[in-house]
Amino acid sequence: MPTLILVRHGRSTANTAGLLAGWTPGVALDERGREQAAALPGRLAGVPIAEVVSSPLQRCGETLAPLLADRPEILVHEDERIGECHYGDWSGRKLAELADEPLMQVVQQHPSAAAFPGGESMRAMQTRAAEAVREWNARVERDHGADAVYLMCSHGDIIKSLVADALGLHLDLFQRIHVDPCSVTAIRYTRLRPFLVRLGDTGDLGPLAPPTVPPEASSDDATVGGGAGAP
Repeated sequence: MPTLILVRHGRSTANTAGLLAGWTPGVALDERGREQAAALPGRLAGVPIAEVVSSPLQRCGETLAPLLADRPEILVHEDERIGECHYGDWSGRKLAELADEPLMQVVQQHPSAAAFPGGESMRAMQTRAAEAVREWNARVERDHGADAVYLMCSHGDIIKSLVADALGLHLDLFQRIHVDPCSVTAIRYTRLRPFLVRLGDTGDLGPLAPPTVPPEASSDDATVGGGAGAP
C-alpha cells in the first residue's frame, strides 16, 4: 500500500492573530508561511510524489503552490473530507476567549464527546478524514502501484486525528500529538497495519529549546486548530 505524506499548511494570518480559523474564507499564509511554502519543494526533493490531494481552503492551496510550480506533472485533487474541522460558532473567534468556554475542557480532555455548536463533532471530523485516506490509498495503489507515495495538504487537527487513527490511539488521546505549520508527517500503510515514519518534521530543532514565554503564558492545553508554531 502507498506511503502518505501529510503536510500541514504554512503559518497563516489566523495563526499569528490567535484566531480559530476553521472554514472562515480569506485566511491566507502570512510572510513566514509563504517562506515555509517556498522551502517545501527543496525539502521534498528526491521524493517521487504520484498525486497531491488538498483541502479546498486557501491556506492549503497557497502552501502547495511552490511545490506544484516546481513539479507541474503532479496530478492535483481537492477533497473536502480533509478540510479543517467545522468549528461552527467558534470559527473566527480568539483562542484566548474560547479557553473560558466550558466546551474547551471537553475538547482538551474528552474530544470524542466534543461537538462544536453550529459545526461538527471531532469524532465526525476524524471519521471523514480517515475514510478519505483509505479511499485515496486504494486509488493511488491502483493507479501507481503499491510502493507509490502521495501527499495530502491539510490542517492541524485533521493530521493529528489521522496520526491517532494510524497508531490505533483513541481520539481522546489525540491532543497529545503536535504538528507545526508546514511540518511533514508520513505514514506508510501496509496490508496489516500502518507505520508512522515521520511526525511533525520541520527540519528545525530550535523549538525543542526551553520556551522563552513567561510561565503564565504557557499552558498544558493543546492548541485547537494546531497553533502558529515556532517564531
